[in-house]
Amino acid sequence: MTITDVKIRKTFDEGPMKAVASVTFDNELALHDVKVIYAKEKYFVVMPSRKNPDGTYRDIVHPISSVMRETLEKAVVEAYFDALNAQTVATEEQN
Repeated sequence: MTITDVKIRKTFDEGPMKAVASVTFDNELALHDVKVIYAKEKYFVVMPSRKNPDGTYRDIVHPISSVMRETLEKAVVEAYFDALNAQTVATEEQN
């Protein structure tokens, strides 16, 4: 399965959640609400989840292998930094 697109839907300046992304696989399947988190001096992704009746959360989709998790995390975090760079360039061009 190949990641064919990553879109950063929203970015945040405050708090540990830095962005929300959508990821497309093989131009056939979209995964929404992947979150980019910055905590403990590193960036990582959190899968979409659902709140259980007992107040805990459970991922509704997740990579099975560590290789796929690393591939997904790398693609989403890179897209996040690309989006930040594009925002910086756009701001500089306006000024």
